[in-house]
Amino acid sequence: MRNMLTLISNALCRITGRKVAEQTVSELLIDLSEFVNVSSGATHIRKLPPEPPPGADRDPELDTDLIDSAAAQVVASRSFTDFTPQVSFNIKSCDLHGLEEGPADSAVLTRDQGLSYYRCMQTIRRMELKADQLYKQKIIRGFCHLYDGQEACAAGIEAGIERTDHLITAYRAHAFTYTRGVSVREILAELTGRKGGVAKGKGGSMHMYAPHFYGGNGIVGAQVPLGAGIALACQYQGNGQICVALYGDGAANQGQLFEAYNMAALWKLPCVFVCENNRYGMGTSVERAAASTDYYKRGDFIPGLRVDGMDVLCVREATKFAADHCRSGKGPILMELQTYRYHGHSMSDPGVSYRTREEIQEVRSKNDPISLLKERMLSNNMASVEELKEIDGEIRKEVDDGAQFATSDPEPPLDDLCKDIYHNSPPVQVRGTNPWIKLQSVSSSS
Repeated sequence: MRNMLTLISNALCRITGRKVAEQTVSELLIDLSEFVNVSSGATHIRKLPPEPPPGADRDPELDTDLIDSAAAQVVASRSFTDFTPQVSFNIKSCDLHGLEEGPADSAVLTRDQGLSYYRCMQTIRRMELKADQLYKQKIIRGFCHLYDGQEACAAGIEAGIERTDHLITAYRAHAFTYTRGVSVREILAELTGRKGGVAKGKGGSMHMYAPHFYGGNGIVGAQVPLGAGIALACQYQGNGQICVALYGDGAANQGQLFEAYNMAALWKLPCVFVCENNRYGMGTSVERAAASTDYYKRGDFIPGLRVDGMDVLCVREATKFAADHCRSGKGPILMELQTYRYHGHSMSDPGVSYRTREEIQEVRSKNDPISLLKERMLSNNMASVEELKEIDGEIRKEVDDGAQFATSDPEPPLDDLCKDIYHNSPPVQVRGTNPWIKLQSVSSSS
């Protein structure tokens, strides 16, 4: 132990220019911090004082290579352990409708929160890219709507509400299925129609469920009145919970939304209506589909917020504000999240016939939600490049393992077709099918 301390002390003296007998190791470490600056995830050492003449203040018995190695390890260990625990960031202010004040224009991010958000968004991104790959291999069939580009919406909303709060969304549902607690392997297995999927392989891309999560819904806009009904149940039970009901800009023109707005406002339901405005309803831009693209004002008598949906901190703070609004008995509130999807509307849509590849690339390069968070953390010494790379590796393995399970797990047997239709005591006849009669597959040629 004494030899190791001597080794480190000599190494630090070489770096700081101090004499061996002048300071303790702890004091030398403090001096060393003046020469070390972590920026953009890489460790940089400022210009050092000139080296002393050969042999001066140096123990000839100590090996020079060992000293250099020890010094390098000390510098590296500092870059991994001496992180900034939390930072306050200025964020984009929300546009307001019917509100005297809105969310704060600054947000505190702790290191643990930042790493959690990064892991969440990167997992969603990797999972969706894997789904794209499996679909192109014709392992996933049917409808498949991907969420890459919109990760800050899901991660930020989840960070702004409680796990006991309720959430219902449209058919672009994989991300919220994950944030609500379902594993990657269960989601991918559901996409491939396997028994181990979250809905036992019978729900597919749109219909996944979890506690307090009422799934993706295939009928455009239909989840919004359902969300109002869930909020009514929360109000009736007096449990202090709220419901977040999400829909896209393409569904924003549906008549049933305005009916839900009306009832929610009359009854002061604790419901946060969220329009995920990704700028295109299927293949039609918002400017061609809506006379007014101020979706946060569409509630008219319901207050609204327009939020930068590419910044997870903006989404988190706005969601907290909206949730507090609902819990305080003020009734519903509407949020418009301005976001962007990198893929087309669905996997059958290449996504480049109504927009240019340059447009997509510009958003990726300038406004990507994961890159924005990563840059914030690295430039403020809240994480290191190596640490984030390690997280990326763990996520890649998790997604690859999930894909392996999703392609090897068996499909549900035919006997399961009539199961799980009713909660209990199913009737003898289910739409003309007797569930106790063994079903048989009949080929189209017979």
